[in-house]
Amino acid sequence: MDDKIENIIEFLDEMKEEDTVPKNVKLKIADVIGILKSNLEESLKIDKVMHIFDELNEDSNLDSFTRTQLWNVVSMLESI
Repeated sequence: MDDKIENIIEFLDEMKEEDTVPKNVKLKIADVIGILKSNLEESLKIDKVMHIFDELNEDSNLDSFTRTQLWNVVSMLESI
């Protein structure tokens, strides 16, 4: 697995443990981690994950700190 993807998974694992992250976001993060760990082609993984993050960004209950963290992950994915 690519080192960048491993770093993203570690970052998401840490986010999932934070108390400030809403439960629905934690569930989506778990989905994203599953996708990133799957055997899918890398471009498919990234497309699926980006779609999930787009959905999360539209969540009005998402606090600005969590939203910023998610966009940091999107930036990391775009650099792959």
